[in-house]
Amino acid sequence: MNKKRNYPVGYGRPPQQHQFQPGHSGNPSGRPKGARNLKTELLEELAELVTVTDGTTTVEISKARAVVKALVRMAIGGDARAIATVMGSSARALGGEDAVDDEPDAPEDREIMRAVSGQAKRRAAPANAGSSDAEDAR
Repeated sequence: MNKKRNYPVGYGRPPQQHQFQPGHSGNPSGRPKGARNLKTELLEELAELVTVTDGTTTVEISKARAVVKALVRMAIGGDARAIATVMGSSARALGGEDAVDDEPDAPEDREIMRAVSGQAKRRAAPANAGSSDAEDAR
């Protein structure tokens, strides 16, 4: 009895008589076991094989591969949207391995980059200062 009186009740700590009993769920009609999500369904669907005629040969390839082939074919044909999609997907897929390092390696190159960025900052500073003076005069 003494233990029940000392139990702190508050946010996230309901009274003991209102807590879920062992073996009883707080969400009895929740997600059933074995229910699949969209990612699982999509991966399974894209892994299925389809028969594709490529020129004179007929081959079985996955649906994912067929989509990539069709997209690349459209990009080669000049479809701007397909080109952008292929280039963006390629950059994301290969970005970790073939990422271009924009930071110059040689000390002389770093010095030149600092000088150029300093000039750009100095050019931007007077333009901003002039606009605030015009606003103060109003």
